[in-house]
Amino acid sequence: MTKKITALKVQKRNPNRVNVYLDGEYAFGLARITAAWLQVGQELGDEKIAELQGQDTYEVAYQRSLLFLSYRPRSQAEVEQRLRKHGYEGPVIEATVERLTNSGLIGDEQFARLWVENRSAFRPRSRAMLRAELRHKGVAEEAILSALEEATDEEELAYQAGLKRARRWAGLEWNEFRERLSAYLARRGFVFETTASAVRRIWEEIQASEAEPTFGNEDERC
Repeated sequence: MTKKITALKVQKRNPNRVNVYLDGEYAFGLARITAAWLQVGQELGDEKIAELQGQDTYEVAYQRSLLFLSYRPRSQAEVEQRLRKHGYEGPVIEATVERLTNSGLIGDEQFARLWVENRSAFRPRSRAMLRAELRHKGVAEEAILSALEEATDEEELAYQAGLKRARRWAGLEWNEFRERLSAYLARRGFVFETTASAVRRIWEEIQASEAEPTFGNEDERC
């Protein structure tokens, strides 16, 4: 049994989708790319309708994934989890992930490298914590190790992490400064020896900076 396409209308709320009308009644919606070859007057059998709706399922899953990726980079596991949340099953998830991978939009090595670079630049933390975060994201261990090999050394990471926070405690006495900054770095996964070295280095830089003489005071007289 076949039905005739009597209208193809772009959806008002989503111009990337088309409503298909068969024999004068709304039948289903399709992604615009899936409906591109359809024409008014064309006849569709049940098998062809099922095929179109199946293709649409794959296309919608792909478009959902692109939207998910538009906010920030994601690991493969995060994309898979997101698709399962929306009710997609194995074959659709596998095909979508393969399509995204082939397009260079996802990949554990790329994701792990970007994650480490971003953390090191804006929110430094220890290698152990970086590893734990990436594992939580479902990244493969090989990709994690490869990304960490390129990361800044542990002492520099601790120094950069501490430096960002130490400014607010610059007016404290040494003991309180050391206690607060050490606790802060410990929460970011740094071990005692690394933390102690970073705290001392930052304290000495702050003290040296405050001790530097100033010149050019207009009240000074020769």
